[in-house]
Amino acid sequence: MAVTGELRSASPRNRSATRRSENAEATRAALLKAALKLISARGYADVSIDEICRRARVTKGALYHHFRDKRDLFRALCEYVEEAWVDEMVAAVSAERDALRRLELGCDAFLDGCLDPARQRILLLDGPAVLDWEELRRIDSRRGLGLIGGALTQAIEAGRVESQPVEPLAHLIYGALSEASLAIARDDKPEAARRRMGVAMRRLIEGLRPADSE
Repeated sequence: MAVTGELRSASPRNRSATRRSENAEATRAALLKAALKLISARGYADVSIDEICRRARVTKGALYHHFRDKRDLFRALCEYVEEAWVDEMVAAVSAERDALRRLELGCDAFLDGCLDPARQRILLLDGPAVLDWEELRRIDSRRGLGLIGGALTQAIEAGRVESQPVEPLAHLIYGALSEASLAIARDDKPEAARRRMGVAMRRLIEGLRPADSE
């Protein structure tokens, strides 16, 4: 009864603030989803702020409340798309118990994700053209590099990868995946390119096994 009483006595000011916060989050999400739909279909340069606002059913003032300009919205869109991609990779490896196999599955999930047209357009094609290298790298590596490092640490501790410093190896694998993603996105036959990159990546990871392993 005490908890119920506290809830009932919540001030109108607090309830109003909560509603404003929820509305603001809903507006931001609507803008990101509208931008995702439009930019993935036609590209950053061919989509205007007016179009994004119309699709999201918000005013330009609402957009400028959340983002400084179109480029700032695009930066947030890159983060939004990247987060969803990383979540997919985490889900793809969650049931696997073997540490080295988790690393392989994570790389496979990454390469599969490179075939998604929205990711190709936003992160791999428009991203490098719109954002500077440092901005894009911060977005790409924020969680991805940490996941690779974590997978390598677990594989080394399990004896599935030769004992060695994790950080430089994680950067090398991250770099290999980044180059593979661009090669897939820019290829006339991306599915064939994904298969080639998958074979090369598996060979790279197999080479990490301890020298005395079977």
